[in-house]
Order: sequence, then structure tokens, then C-alpha cells
Amino acid sequence: MERELVGLAGLAVFFVLLALRVPVGLAMLGVGIAGNYALSIAAPFLRFEPYLKSFKTLTWSNMANYDLSVVPLFVLMGFLASHANLSRDLFQGINALVGRLRGGVAIAAIGACAGFGAVCGSSLATASTMGRVALPELKRLNYDPRLATGALAAGGTLGILIPPSVALVIYAIIVEASILKMFQAAVLPGLLAVAFFIAVIAIQVRLKPSLAPQAARIEGAERRRALLRLIPVLTIFGAIILGLGLGLFTPTPAAAVGVMVILAYGLLLNLFGAGLTWAKIRASLLDTAVTAGMIYFILFGAEVIKGFFARANLPAALSDWAATSGMDPWSVLILMLLILVLLGCVMESLAMILVIVPFFWPTLAELNGGDYATAATAAYGLGPEELKIWFGILALVVVELGLITPPVGLNVFIISALARGTPMSETFRGVMPFFGAEIIRVALILAVPAIALAVPRLIGG
Repeated sequence: MERELVGLAGLAVFFVLLALRVPVGLAMLGVGIAGNYALSIAAPFLRFEPYLKSFKTLTWSNMANYDLSVVPLFVLMGFLASHANLSRDLFQGINALVGRLRGGVAIAAIGACAGFGAVCGSSLATASTMGRVALPELKRLNYDPRLATGALAAGGTLGILIPPSVALVIYAIIVEASILKMFQAAVLPGLLAVAFFIAVIAIQVRLKPSLAPQAARIEGAERRRALLRLIPVLTIFGAIILGLGLGLFTPTPAAAVGVMVILAYGLLLNLFGAGLTWAKIRASLLDTAVTAGMIYFILFGAEVIKGFFARANLPAALSDWAATSGMDPWSVLILMLLILVLLGCVMESLAMILVIVPFFWPTLAELNGGDYATAATAAYGLGPEELKIWFGILALVVVELGLITPPVGLNVFIISALARGTPMSETFRGVMPFFGAEIIRVALILAVPAIALAVPRLIGG
């Protein structure tokens, strides 16, 4: 029992460090090392020196993982797309199609968030980029600040789920699932989120037209230019997503192709003075190096703290508690999702997946005790592989939810920083209808697992 107490103390210290705004990778590393030292005192058979020596290979084993090579490529895709102004082209093109509708510019912002999220893979980056692109236009047209900021904060959450997504890659590696099947499974839930968000905007402006003044129809040459800029953007994104969805190529080659295509398109645009200059390419590479370095450091910290929790026997203790608590399997699952929502308010999504999923997944898989496959099937009517996919989609959806949950929704903070003059309380009020739509989406995926599993089942035969 002493080991478990040390583990719980380490977990508490970790959350205190996060509350004090200590960088998450550093907090993981510090708690993991200090916790293992404390374990070596509480349980002398868990010696500290061999643990330290394992660091020699731990870093290399993380960096040399082929599946993780997709991460810097997807990050580079996002930065190149941003510097090539593809986010602006997406917004302007969709706005040319639907902007004349009441609330159409906000709908265009949701569509652009979905498109940019498909190449960026980060909710925080999607919210930041699209906030800079769409907020000035929404302000110019006198959209209600509550609707404008709420739509952008909610739209930014699409970056974490719509494939390709870095968070999906990390989850798949943790639970040893197929990255390709995770991407396939995210398609329908992602489209469902887009449809729900558009419906929220349409309903709000229908009930209260003053929220979104009717914009003038974009006509003539301006409309044609906007639509023409939309074609290459949709072609690039569509080819990557369709190729992944149909299994034509695996994620790493897809990311490499995406980088090359966006780079070639940006250089071509540069001939007309509006594409990727060498300075922008250099900035993209430097930003990618910084971001990828941060991600790999978080991954290294996660391995260290996971090793501490495993030596402290916490995951096994949690599984034993769930198995003997007498709780219904569905109640345990819902409790896990509620914990993820709460943690999503204060933790970055990638860090949360790295720290929490290694606790929750073994508990869920072995909930009924006994054989792994039997337990998974008996509890939820799914085989072990489908359970991995379904739980992963559920986990990422509720992590999205945490990004807009009061009082510390990270996406809300980003949009509020961009929307100077709009109180954060107004942004939180604006995001609440979208929060309600997300609750409905979680309930639907819980009640109908086929929403997440239909595409992998169809393609996998």
C-alpha cells in the first residue's frame, strides 16, 4: 500500500505544478524522477540507480519510433499552410458561398476551422489562426461579439479530432491501435461536430436576427477569385484525407506528400507575390522545430512519469478498484469521461492523453476482470480493437469539450486575447450553445458506437 500512497502523492504534486503554470513536460519529468526516488526509499527493492540508467535508452526509443515521425511532418504542414495563407483562402472561399446568408460569415468561420484543423491537427493553433483571419471580418460586419467569439472558440476545437490529428496519433501509439483506423473513425464524429455547430449558429440567428446582420452578396470578379483560391486548398486537404480514409497510403507518407504539395503550391503562388517566400519557409521550419521539440519533450516526460506510476502500481490499483467496486461498466466509463472534461479545462490536450489514458485504458479493457477480449465484449458489446477505437474517439471529443468549459477553457482564453474589447465572460456565454451541442454529440457516440466505428468497419470489410 505504501507504493500506491507515494503514487497518489506524486499525482497530487503533478496537478499542483500544473496549477502553478509549470511547463507540463518539466512537471512530468520532475515528478517522475522525484517520485521514483521516493519509491526507492518506501520500497527498497525498487532501486533508484537502475531506473536512472534506463534514461540512456529511453530518449532514443522515443525519438526513433517510426510512428512518431509523422508528428513533425503534420506540424510542418500546419505552419506552411498558415504562412501560405491557406487559412485565409479557406475562409474567403467558404464565405463567398455562404456569407450572404444570415450568420453565414460565422458559418464560414466554422467551415474554415474544420478545413484548417484537417491539416494543422491542433485545436489551440486552429483557434489562434482562424481567430486572426475571421475576427476582423466578423467585427466589420457588426456581428454580436458573443456569437463571433463563441463560434471561433468552438470551431477551434475541431483541430484535435478531424484527421490527420497529432492527438489521434499519440493515442493510437499508447493503446497500440492502428493510426489509420483512428483517422478513419474520426471522420464521421468530426463531420457531426461541424454540422452541429452550423445548426447552433442557424438556430441562434433565426431566434434573434440582430446577432448577425445580413451581409451583402459577394459578386463578380471578387467572388470568382475567392472560389478559385478555394479549389487548390480543397484539393490538397481532400486528397490527404481521402487517401487516408480509403487506406491508399499510411499517415507518415501522407504527411510527407502533404508537406511537399503545400510547399509546391506556396512557391507557385509566390510567382504572383502572395505565396511562400524563403523567409516564410525558414519561419515555418523554425516554428516546427520549436513545436516538435516541445512535443517530444512532453513525450519524454510522459514516459518518465508513466514509469513512476507503473512502479507505484497505480494503474493496477485503479483496475482492481473498478473491478471490485460493483459499479456498472457504463457508470465507470461516464465517470472517466467526466474526469477528462474537468482535466481538459486546465491541461493541454496532448499532455492529458499522455498522462490519463495509460490509467483509464487498462481499467476499461479489464473492467469485468478475466480475459481481455471477453471483458471488453461483455461490458460494451465490442471486441478489444473496436473498444480501443471507440474509447479513443470519445476521449478526444470530451477533451475538445474541456477546451471550452468554464472557467478555464483554453480556447476561450486564446480567442479572448485576440478579441480585445470583448469581456471573457461574453465569450464564455457565447460558447455555451456550442457546449450544449457537444454534450449531445458525446451522448450520441456513447449510445451509438457505430458513429465512430462505421468507417473502419466499411473500409476494413
